[in-house]
Amino acid sequence: RAIADTVEHFTGGAYRPTLIDIDHLKSEGIWNNDWEASQELVYRYWEDQGQTRTEVSLNYQDLIDFFQSRYRGLDPNQWTGYITSEPLLCTPNYFKNLTKNQILWGFFSGAMRDEALYVLQGKLNLGSLVLRAMEDVPGKPDPTGLFEVIAELETEENQPIPVLYVGDTVADLYTVTKAQQLQSDRLWVGVGVLPPHIQQADLERRQAYQQNLKNAGATIVLNQLEELTPQKIKELIS
Repeated sequence: RAIADTVEHFTGGAYRPTLIDIDHLKSEGIWNNDWEASQELVYRYWEDQGQTRTEVSLNYQDLIDFFQSRYRGLDPNQWTGYITSEPLLCTPNYFKNLTKNQILWGFFSGAMRDEALYVLQGKLNLGSLVLRAMEDVPGKPDPTGLFEVIAELETEENQPIPVLYVGDTVADLYTVTKAQQLQSDRLWVGVGVLPPHIQQADLERRQAYQQNLKNAGATIVLNQLEELTPQKIKELIS
């Protein structure tokens, strides 16, 4: 919604991208940052109207500020934006069960750190956790953040452990592919998960999204994160 609002605003109300438009852009695998995705959709709209990108009067910081006003809300101290109503994709018990089964876990996210913590600590109550966010490392599909999370989780005794990286975009799965290329001595498993709006879509669209994730490097594509049980993880790395 924040992407759509932003694109609509910076095209003077002439174009509001649909979820299909946004998914199509993200299927290119390089638009994991929603600010950059919004900017790209604005540019492409004006290009279709015959303008070059240099002719488009678009201030990137203004675009970020507008996006954040929708996603976080207008009050920096009391968030009221879309982030407050995002559905959770799992429960705290999911991570407790991973830990109980001696499965290490951490997060490499394209979100800003405080936004990631708003969900992970504020809503899921995960407490201490390993996280690399937007401010920390290059964005996906660059695997630097993934490597840093792994390095923080591993000990000398257990390296190199197999790694499953779970994501719902092409950029997420490209991240695993690039990691495999750079660290081929480790077992890498890309796990795709269908985002909520695709879970609710028609069969043809679900299958197309699933195939995009597989083409990008997913070993398996699940409907929901919690289908990735400790038993399923053990099957995937055995």
